[in-house]
Amino acid sequence: MNILPREFYLQDTILVAKNLLGKKIVRKIGNQKISGIITETEAYRHMDDPASHAYKRMTERNKAMFEDVGRAYVYFTYGMHYCFNVVAKNSEFDAGAVLIRAIEPKEGLEIIKKNRKISDFRNLTNGPAKLTQALQISKEHYGIDLTKNGELFITEGIVKQKRITSNPRVGIKEATEKMWNFRIKI
Repeated sequence: MNILPREFYLQDTILVAKNLLGKKIVRKIGNQKISGIITETEAYRHMDDPASHAYKRMTERNKAMFEDVGRAYVYFTYGMHYCFNVVAKNSEFDAGAVLIRAIEPKEGLEIIKKNRKISDFRNLTNGPAKLTQALQISKEHYGIDLTKNGELFITEGIVKQKRITSNPRVGIKEATEKMWNFRIKI
């Protein structure tokens, strides 16, 4: 199990968003393990991205985006869902994060079904709120170091060639022309 090192996240946020596709998220809950292959991401940067939480300034909510790369940025949205991001940026930007939008479950399928309270495989983890519910990611994971073997981390995943598609980001009103939503089929 090769956990992605901090250096992996010290690149342009858009490149990291693409490179995270095919990697594996691992979530440990007690002695149980849940994992899935990342199939959809979105990049959010700083001053060149009005759709980013970090666009105007640092706040208590978004401060993780300005801090060390390789850490989790988890936020609450629509008053009922968490979204999980990985802080990633190069020295050109003060802030950046990659939203993990979807995974294909690999381990702990029964736990995922129980956490989601559904059994339809197609709807288990195909959205950012579904993903956090399935993996039990919450505000408690804000700032957690994803480069360490702990309760939440990202490892190498599939090694086969992947065809990445670029699309407009989902559910935003600003910077809709940026094709920073990335997907693969596995």
